[in-house]
Amino acid sequence: MEPVVYRVVTVLCTLVAPAPIGTNRGLLDLLWMLLSGRLLAARGALFPALSAVGWPAARVRRAWAALGQGAWTTDRLLTGWRALVAREGRWQPHCHGGYHPVAVDVTGFWRPRLQDCPTTHYHGAAGKALPAIPVGIIARVGSVGTQRLGLPLGLVRADEADPRLSAHTQTLLTTAVARMEPTDILVIDRGFGVAAVQDAQAPRYLARLPQNFTCRRRIPPPYGGRGRRPTRGVLVRPLARTYRGRPIAATPPDTVTTWQEEGTDLRAETWTALVLPAADAAAPVFTVLAIHDPRHPTPLLLASSVALTPQAARDLYADRWPVEQLPLAAKQLLGAERAFVSAPETCQRLPEVTLLAGAILSYLAATTALCATGFWDRRPQPTAGRLRRVLSTCSFPETLSLSPRVRRKAAVTRQLRTGFWGQRRRRAAGDDPPTPRPRARATPKAASVSGN
Repeated sequence: MEPVVYRVVTVLCTLVAPAPIGTNRGLLDLLWMLLSGRLLAARGALFPALSAVGWPAARVRRAWAALGQGAWTTDRLLTGWRALVAREGRWQPHCHGGYHPVAVDVTGFWRPRLQDCPTTHYHGAAGKALPAIPVGIIARVGSVGTQRLGLPLGLVRADEADPRLSAHTQTLLTTAVARMEPTDILVIDRGFGVAAVQDAQAPRYLARLPQNFTCRRRIPPPYGGRGRRPTRGVLVRPLARTYRGRPIAATPPDTVTTWQEEGTDLRAETWTALVLPAADAAAPVFTVLAIHDPRHPTPLLLASSVALTPQAARDLYADRWPVEQLPLAAKQLLGAERAFVSAPETCQRLPEVTLLAGAILSYLAATTALCATGFWDRRPQPTAGRLRRVLSTCSFPETLSLSPRVRRKAAVTRQLRTGFWGQRRRRAAGDDPPTPRPRARATPKAASVSGN
């Protein structure tokens, strides 16, 4: 048995031990199935993936029941995972300009054939929103050695009562602000916008802006002596653009900073004390930075609510990318891109637990000894894909002594109904009684005529 197998199982047992007895054993089996890549081989089918591990039917059903009906929450698992990572002391948060980056993003798990799916997510290839299960991700960015990793702080669902993207975005940003520490700064992509992060009352943020972004000065210009007195500041356009064939010049910056990196000259233009175009003078102000790098075709346009140097702002935004590793590991490496579950709670829990499994797989790959996946792998790297391929060839260590809490619950179930009657939902008080179906009227049989 590979030594990495015992480390993986030990970490998983420590993570799921606080869950109720019986449910924690089902979660252990579920996470082992995900980390070993069985869901990828089964193309998203849950029961075939659990059966591919080699477990009997009863154990497969218990793992499935722990996923959809177990008494656990994703926040509790994430809290336990952060505590486990902190105890090992291998992961260290990044710091640029005195702030720790906390990246926020939204990913969608596509469900095109799920009936009555209340939520959608924009699909770039299709050019429109498709039925999906969107999950908001909040991750503090750090590294293990030279490998950057995101430590999940929260996974936010979309509200079924209000499945709009704007409502989900506002809930995600509000949750991220509530979990920020005094030295954290939110780093968001241009899909969120400055208005959304200001509505969430984020004390510190760094947001990427679209190329045609415009804003205004906070203080209106002095009165010229004629006409109506100005109530808004002068319009500021950070980048020049073309509208209907006519060039529109950019607004001159307040300051210009130049520096050199690896033989390349970089330039940053800064505009300070700005507000949104429709805001008044009492609105919160922000700073806009346009970083021009000759190695990129378009400049990097950023907005920040705190004073940052151009180098620190660029490094903070570059550290946003580890949040993209979590859905990449969950979908592409672990096989959660396809799913064949239909229960409402299971549809939400399966993407969340696969995102957690992707974070666990990436961390374990970076903190365990290098393992080659074959004779061709002469220079192995600490990647999640290699660890998943190694685990896919190993079986679950049944002889390993687990935690006393991680065990099957010895409960008598003979008195419980099974089959269809065991899965019926009991009608709550106040619900309307079910409408009885009309019984089909039996058709009389034709009388037989006998001849002499």
